[in-house]
Amino acid sequence: MSDQKILAIVTLQKETVAGGSPIFVVDSREELERQSFTLEKILDAMVHEVAPTTFILVRHSD
Repeated sequence: MSDQKILAIVTLQKETVAGGSPIFVVDSREELERQSFTLEKILDAMVHEVAPTTFILVRHSD
């Protein structure tokens, strides 16, 4: 069984997200991508685009 955990959320629209994971609010699409892919490496996670303004970082493990 796979255990998946949302480690962080990166968004351009703070008002569209909530929850227990850290939320990083950025000012541009370029910063959204840069911040997400930097966190992906640091957290050993995978980035998933859930909306044009929001990416989540998820750890997938067995």
